[in-house]
Amino acid sequence: MTFVAIILCLIATAVAVLGVVSPPRLVSLLRKTQTRRGLTLLAAFRVVLGVALIFSAPASLAPEFIAVVGGIVIVKGVTLPLIGVERVRRLQDWWSTQESVFLRAWALLAAAIGLWLVYALLP
Repeated sequence: MTFVAIILCLIATAVAVLGVVSPPRLVSLLRKTQTRRGLTLLAAFRVVLGVALIFSAPASLAPEFIAVVGGIVIVKGVTLPLIGVERVRRLQDWWSTQESVFLRAWALLAAAIGLWLVYALLP
């Protein structure tokens, strides 16, 4: 399960790095998720990532922290479809109107967290 958690963290980190390098490309990618199917796929990704983090936590460098992060990611995955496409669209529209430095800062934070999770999960 640790391998799955590492791969999923690397995918999420790659998306965050895209946001650091090119915020408009990240916004364009996010716009493609503004459908019921897109939200369902994102929700499934989050739930699988959260479960993988929880199962991988005991063998990691920070088991309690990674288990908590896994739980938060699962909750985010379960609630995403409940938010609905229209609210997600409005949130993403607001997000896309922010300055690129704002988007880059958040993406950099997400990339740093993703890389730290990969580091903490490595055997």
